Amino acid sequence: MHVSKPLTAISAIALFTSAAMLAAGPAPQSAKDLKGAIKIDGSSTVYPITEAVAEEFRTEAPKVRPTVGVSGTGGGFKRFSAGEIDISNASRPIKKSESDAATKAGVEYIELPVAFDGLTIVVNPKNTWCTSLTVEQIKKIYSASGGVKSWKDVNPEWPDKPVKVYSPGTDSGTFDYFREVTVGKDGSVRADMSVSEDDNVLVRGVSGDEGAIGFFGCAYYFENKDKVKSVAIDGGKGPVAVSTDSIENGTYAPFSRPLFVYINKKSADRPEVDAFVDFYLANAGKLVGDVGYVKLPDAVYAKVTKNWDARRTGTQFTTPSGDSVQGPLATVYE
Repeated sequence: MHVSKPLTAISAIALFTSAAMLAAGPAPQSAKDLKGAIKIDGSSTVYPITEAVAEEFRTEAPKVRPTVGVSGTGGGFKRFSAGEIDISNASRPIKKSESDAATKAGVEYIELPVAFDGLTIVVNPKNTWCTSLTVEQIKKIYSASGGVKSWKDVNPEWPDKPVKVYSPGTDSGTFDYFREVTVGKDGSVRADMSVSEDDNVLVRGVSGDEGAIGFFGCAYYFENKDKVKSVAIDGGKGPVAVSTDSIENGTYAPFSRPLFVYINKKSADRPEVDAFVDFYLANAGKLVGDVGYVKLPDAVYAKVTKNWDARRTGTQFTTPSGDSVQGPLATVYE
């Protein structure tokens, strides 16, 4: 008859350790050992943030290759909704049509606000007459029906100097947001604008023409203060200049807005993507400021991280009817 030997102290510890390891699953992979490529595309406004994160992440995980494209928010969402990329940078919330396209293609997504931006109206430094504009005046300049050909058409006291209008391209989330708060989301903008998805092209255009006006994210303005001049915005309570404080406290209205990244949920299952987004959220507060944008309140970053950890899918910023949800980020985002 076979008699089992009693467990020694060492064998009991070994058995317990093995069981614990099996229960806990495999040990988390070190960042240094992670491999793979992460495809990112979308907003030129969000690009500096994500590129800064990618650059820092490469030092932690040198075998992972995050590549960041700049096809505009709309262009990024087209690729994202088709399942071609892992992460989409966006300077506006996803549209209902884009969300529907993703659903049709079987793409679930996780929506993460990462920073604040202040859409900045800029003119040429030699423009001494325009120091502030009302939202109505901006609408008049950019609207197809505004009839503005010279600065005198905006304000009779200003010179009869031709207005040259610059704008991000129509695939840009910055353009979409600007149009919605000025001429309305169904409004028509003038057809003679000079447009580009590259904000650096817009900077060069405005800086080279005394009668020029344009707009882009605040980071490009802060980076190019020596080339262009910002215009204070009067949203009904007097002119407010763009600054990190006026963006964060909401007084720079109506051009303060959140910036986003959208993660393909299927991609999030890959260790390198999971680690990259963890790193993004852990370091966003610092890196956002380094590239000229405004960090979110700590309480909002905590909510963002909680929703990422829970893999919460869908949008909290677009209604079923397709409208953008407005209001302070701390109250909108749950």
